[in-house]
Amino acid sequence: MSRGADGGPPGPPPRPGPWRRYRQRLLRRRLLWRAFRARHALSPLSDRTDGISDGEVLLFVCLRNEALRLPYFMSHYRSLGVSHFLVVDNGSQDGSAEWMADQGDVSIWRTGRSYRAARFGMDWLGWLLMRHGHGHWCLTVDADELLVTPGMESLPRLTRRLEVAGRPAMGALMLDLLPEAPLGQGIYQPGEDPVQLLTHFDPGPFRARWQARHGNLWLQGGSRDRVFFAETPERAPTLNKLPLVRWNRRYAYLNSTHSLLPARLNALYSGPEGDDPSGVLLHTKFLPDSPSRAREERSRREHFGAPEDFDDYYRAVAAGAQMLSPASLRYESPEQLEYLGLMQALKLP
Repeated sequence: MSRGADGGPPGPPPRPGPWRRYRQRLLRRRLLWRAFRARHALSPLSDRTDGISDGEVLLFVCLRNEALRLPYFMSHYRSLGVSHFLVVDNGSQDGSAEWMADQGDVSIWRTGRSYRAARFGMDWLGWLLMRHGHGHWCLTVDADELLVTPGMESLPRLTRRLEVAGRPAMGALMLDLLPEAPLGQGIYQPGEDPVQLLTHFDPGPFRARWQARHGNLWLQGGSRDRVFFAETPERAPTLNKLPLVRWNRRYAYLNSTHSLLPARLNALYSGPEGDDPSGVLLHTKFLPDSPSRAREERSRREHFGAPEDFDDYYRAVAAGAQMLSPASLRYESPEQLEYLGLMQALKLP
């Protein structure tokens, strides 16, 4: 992995001075206030949060039209030990909301408001994390992300060991899974393991550097960088995330789950091949529905801060781009990703 602009390791995260710490506190308060106000945008469809017990691992997700992915998504995270799912449905029209409302371990709220104006859903999820996540280990993911960890131990066991190690959060690399055929081809049925169709991934290269403003990692590279952003690498997707956190109501996600405030939490993930315990989020974006979703996303203009800058990306996905390269590897197992240095096991003394 290439580490830093000069190819060297990024080193430790920058230490903010008093003025920067003060500005970070002000920003965190503003984000918490936004989340508190965002509660008015949410209408409960099925609220079972009274059944949440102390010590349960909770999952938070904001989604729209994910009926294709939800059956396997739920099965995967239930098998990892998630006890309750807290869901924001942003105007699904494919039955996603109704299907989720029928699940006994799901609480779901609906909103028809702008995803982009709500900081890409983080204001809505921020309220739910504030209201229901305090004191719990909380996993915040997208509906097309499947967390795998070294050893695939249950989340209750993993989080207990993280607590023993004094680590209140664990980071993850978002790794795109790729089909062998051009995008849009193949058949996938709800409930099937996406890895049966999305068979490959790029093991790198990656570029990593720390951003001084909030002390967060900026990790780019991989397949989308190679296929869609070769001429504009600065626009390539950010691949580092902090999805698993022992939540405190004073915390706030800053940029999706790529960074957090207080900024000290960002130092808990230094990227692939770093020393920090970490996982991988298998990204199932490129199932056969990806071209139609790209056309819809381009029309809605609800993703990205400047969506017009990504028109070429949407067009390429909609046209059925070929994602594989000779450097792509066939996905075998979480152990393979650990062997490749893409995630690291937690080592206790």
